[in-house]
Amino acid sequence: MVFVVGDKPENEPQEQELWTISKQLVEKVILQAVQQYSQERKHREKKTEAKRDLRLQVSNCSEQQERKK
Repeated sequence: MVFVVGDKPENEPQEQELWTISKQLVEKVILQAVQQYSQERKHREKKTEAKRDLRLQVSNCSEQQERKK
């Protein structure tokens, strides 16, 4: 096959379509990863906050028990 300057290969539209689809796929995967990370981080923060609240409650109960003695 011989190309003249200015001619485009016939498969160029297919390559462009593959490039576009690949780019969209990568963007989608990155977005999903960021969303998953964000959800996991929120879950960890909630667990940490719950543990902190529990420790505070235990501490308050202990202080109340000491005062009663």
